[in-house]
Amino acid sequence: MPKIVDAEARRQDVVDAVLRIIAVDGLERASLREVADEAGLAVGSVRHYFAGSDELLAYSFGTVVNRIVGRLEANLPAVAAAAPGSPGQRAAVLTLLGGLLPLDEERALETCAWMAFKNAARTRPFLAPEADRSHRRVAAVAGQVVAALLPGAETEEDLVLEAERLLATLDGLCMHALLQPGWMTAQMCSGVLERHLQALGR
Repeated sequence: MPKIVDAEARRQDVVDAVLRIIAVDGLERASLREVADEAGLAVGSVRHYFAGSDELLAYSFGTVVNRIVGRLEANLPAVAAAAPGSPGQRAAVLTLLGGLLPLDEERALETCAWMAFKNAARTRPFLAPEADRSHRRVAAVAGQVVAALLPGAETEEDLVLEAERLLATLDGLCMHALLQPGWMTAQMCSGVLERHLQALGR
C-alpha cells in the first residue's frame, strides 16, 4: 500500500527549509532547487505543492506571519484578564511580546525570515499583500496591549503614538538581536522591553 503523504505537513516542511536557508544564506538563495535540497526532496516534489518560487515565498511569508501573530494573539486574553498596573499584567505583556522577539532558535528563524520578507516586499510586489497583513495584525496587537496598559489615556492619538513607539522598539530589538546576537541576547532583549514597558506605565 502506498504511503499517504500529509500535504499540509509537507508544505510546512518545505517552509521550514525556506526559513533555514534565509537564516544562513539570505532570501536570494531560496530557489526551488535549494529549498528542495534543504528539505531532502526532489524538485518535482516541491513543484507538486508550489508552482514556482514566487508562490513558495509568498506562502512561506504568510506562514511566518500566521505563526508569529498566532503566538501574540494567543496571549492577549491573559493581558486583558490581568489587573491594570499589576505585576501579573506586566508579566503577561512580556510573555506576549516575547512571541515576536528572537528569544530562542525557533523564534530566531521566524523573526529573521519575517524581517527579510518585509524588506523584500518593497521590491517584490507579490510579497506586498502579506507585508501589509503582517503590519496590520501586529499593529492591532500592539494597540490592544497599549490600551490595556494605559486604560486612562486621554486621547486616541496618545494610544496610537504609544502603539507605534512600541512597534518601533520591537522592530529595533529584532534587528539588533539578529545583527548582534552576541550583545543583544535574549536576556538583554527582555530587559530592554521591560524598561520600555515601565516607562510606558509611568
